[in-house]
Amino acid sequence: MEFIAVNFAPVMFGGLIVFLILGFPVAFSLGACGLLFGVVGVALDVFPSAILAVLPLRLIGIMSNETLLAVPFFTLMGLILERSGMAEDLLETVGQVFGPLRGGLALAVVLVGAMLAATTGVVAASVISMGLISMPIMLRYGYSRSLSSGVIAASGTLAQIIPPSLVLIVLADQMGRSVGDMYKGAFIPGFALMGLYILWVVVLAVFKPAAVPALPPEARTFRDAKGHTGYTSLSVLALLSGAVGYTLGAHMEAVHSWWLGEVVDSVPTDERIVVAMCGGVFVAWLIAVINSLARLHLLSKLAERVTFVLIPPLLLIFLVLGTIFLGVATPTEGGAMGAMGALIMAVLRRRLGWALLKQALATTTKLSSFVLFILIGATVFSMVFQAADGPVWVEHLLAKLPGGQIGFLIFVNVMIFFLAFFLDFFELSFIVVPVLAPIAEKMGIDLVWFGVLLAVNMQTSFMHPPFGFALFYLRSVAPDKPYVDAVTGRTMAPVTTMQIYKGAIPFLLLQLAMVAVLIAFPGLVTRDLDKPSNVDMEAAGTQILQNLEGAPGFGNPAESDADAPTGADTKNPFE
Repeated sequence: MEFIAVNFAPVMFGGLIVFLILGFPVAFSLGACGLLFGVVGVALDVFPSAILAVLPLRLIGIMSNETLLAVPFFTLMGLILERSGMAEDLLETVGQVFGPLRGGLALAVVLVGAMLAATTGVVAASVISMGLISMPIMLRYGYSRSLSSGVIAASGTLAQIIPPSLVLIVLADQMGRSVGDMYKGAFIPGFALMGLYILWVVVLAVFKPAAVPALPPEARTFRDAKGHTGYTSLSVLALLSGAVGYTLGAHMEAVHSWWLGEVVDSVPTDERIVVAMCGGVFVAWLIAVINSLARLHLLSKLAERVTFVLIPPLLLIFLVLGTIFLGVATPTEGGAMGAMGALIMAVLRRRLGWALLKQALATTTKLSSFVLFILIGATVFSMVFQAADGPVWVEHLLAKLPGGQIGFLIFVNVMIFFLAFFLDFFELSFIVVPVLAPIAEKMGIDLVWFGVLLAVNMQTSFMHPPFGFALFYLRSVAPDKPYVDAVTGRTMAPVTTMQIYKGAIPFLLLQLAMVAVLIAFPGLVTRDLDKPSNVDMEAAGTQILQNLEGAPGFGNPAESDADAPTGADTKNPFE
């Protein structure tokens, strides 16, 4: 008992590991371990019994946390969009645009994965929908099975880092930072990671063209009556909308000044990108609508198709991210608008039925309950762990690391990488992050940067062979037996589990490379964040006292005798 009392924090942490190894669900393992060691700690006088009396208040605080409302909103939005056929239309259209290029289908998967990430925020929905739609097409036209598997799984995991990511909401809550700052910080790294995926596909197209062939001419279906591909009008439309978007983004200071009624000197890059993108898309949509209504035949079939398919998701991106970045809505309000926008889009596409709505609501309830139960268990565990000075024990362990901040960041990221073999991102966020965040803050590390860095690292939990969840999702929809292709009538070989694992490794290395880039260049995250205002409270208090001393009746005898009222009329100057 004496040994347990002296080493309470490490013994408690070891007890949690034992619970997890025994196979109990993570939420109940956390709660049971916390309650068990809470009773033991009180019995051994490690901390007072009043600690356990605080537990109900902590749980009520979780239930009343409005930030966590964004989780069911964004989950519902993603599920409605995924089941309304938006992903299918996007993949078909973008695949036709890039199909004539070597690696064009893989590029389409990456771009659509990024777009789905910016509208759904749910990894499972992105991976499953793209696996069902794009895997048969890529195999039909001779793509490498390992590359097809890797690019689909990796593109689906972009929903982990590109806002409105669910893990960023959880990390913001656990670190005591705003979700808006997390979204702003992750905006550029998320799309930079997408750029690394595209670069890898381009490298393969150059050095291994047989692995990423172009679509044959007969597969390019969006042709006009005369057989024209329509790339000329699409290019002109893209250049025109791009010019309008660039002009709008370059003059965002003037737009903000007009909107706010005061001069604005600078605008964050993420706001420029979102507003410029939506402004350019609106111009393209306006031209397509006028062309269609007036039957001007200025645009090709391909250009019209691209415009009308891309408009709804991009509009939804602006409705969610644009309003958050511009400060018009909170993340919770943005999630509510996104869910409503997804329902409206499904109604307009005539895809929203009672069966779809019931299934989406049931899945949203399950995922939200899963998150809430893990958070409750983690709260019980962390409350007892903190009462036993567990963070101090962890801080002493990590303080001995060489290299200061860089050594700490390298150690933490290596630890997260290996823990991700066994725990998913929700579990890592609720178990590990509350312990590491206070230490990082004491070391002078910006917690938004730290959170985005961990989010990119925790992406690897989806891609780790053999336990990666994205690989499991893809395995569930990839053909595991020989099948007959619906278009060509040929018998196609299945996709083996080892091919899926092999395809994941290059993209796993690209994710780790992005972690290294963020450690080396923290400005990618922090450059557009609102800088906190540092107030010298001691100087402010001195100034207040000086002002009070100069007031009549306070510390000035001459003014007090001559001017101050007497008797019952005397008032305290602080009033």
